[in-house]
Amino acid sequence: MRERPLGNSGLKVSVIALGTMTWGEQNSAEEAYAQLDYATEKGVTHIDTAEIYPFPVPSPNMRVTETILGDWLATKDKRLRDGLVIASKAAGPCSFDIRQGIEQSRVRLDKANIVQACDGSLTRLRCEVIDLYYLHWPERNSNFFGRRGFEHNPDAERDAVPLEESLAAMKHLLDAGKIRSVGISNESPWGTMRALTIAEELGMRKELVAIQNPYSLVNRLYEVGLAEVGVRENIGLLAYAPLGGGVLSGKYLDGANPTGARSTLYPQHTTRYHKPRAALALKAYVTLAKESGLDPVVMAMAFVNEQVFLASNIMGATTMEQLKTNIESEEVRLSEDILRKIDDIHEVYNSPCP
Repeated sequence: MRERPLGNSGLKVSVIALGTMTWGEQNSAEEAYAQLDYATEKGVTHIDTAEIYPFPVPSPNMRVTETILGDWLATKDKRLRDGLVIASKAAGPCSFDIRQGIEQSRVRLDKANIVQACDGSLTRLRCEVIDLYYLHWPERNSNFFGRRGFEHNPDAERDAVPLEESLAAMKHLLDAGKIRSVGISNESPWGTMRALTIAEELGMRKELVAIQNPYSLVNRLYEVGLAEVGVRENIGLLAYAPLGGGVLSGKYLDGANPTGARSTLYPQHTTRYHKPRAALALKAYVTLAKESGLDPVVMAMAFVNEQVFLASNIMGATTMEQLKTNIESEEVRLSEDILRKIDDIHEVYNSPCP
């Protein structure tokens, strides 16, 4: 398994990362342990989780995912743990209760919230340090989670915690030895450049190494602005939803609702992947893959794997068969002809699933 550096932090991550947000909801602890064993045997060294997992949120099982990962780590040799890059995230403003002693309306990205979030994650993960720790989504009003364009609304961010305060809290965690590096997530080009400027002022520019945003054949908005920022500023993309919530497998084509699939179980949480133009784009990509002798999943994953701005491609799987296919994609290199045909489809159906 190839590895790529995370900025200048000294950390390296496998091109394929293991996502965890189904553990505790669609996957049992035992199934998660099997995924972890298989993935790490195949050279996966990066594991991504968050305090609010599993999906969907809010859930009675919230926080269980980190506990499952921590229980698995506790059974392993320290050398295995030392060879892994474990990532977690502090949730931004939300309307559900996730922090003890903090009212729902005050779940924020200030120091008290971020420190409590990190301490809770460390306890559940049974780790002394988190290798990569993210601000899960911005405190301010911005376009993320399916919003294509920015709409300015001063009232929506009148008392928003400034990014300066959030990053100062991350600096506190770095200085305390609780985290090794810092990431931002669901960010815009403006937010990324602002975070880099603040990190420089705080003396933690070297530690700000990653951005975790969606990126896939049906959502290439990262290429507009953020790709250049990532390359020039040495901030690696940790791509999530590389299969567009599973739609790029083709399993939902023609209105299909497979038993146990995410969009079948949670349709209200996956609407961004099931728009009319998305169905046309998906049909085109799946057809291209099959005509090229490729599994549609492998083609979609391989496309993400080869991007110059990518650090790691975060896969999610509910079955071992899915997991194996995702990992196998790391060995596939798409031909120039297939890449040209992918771009031709993209010209017609431009990022239908933001």
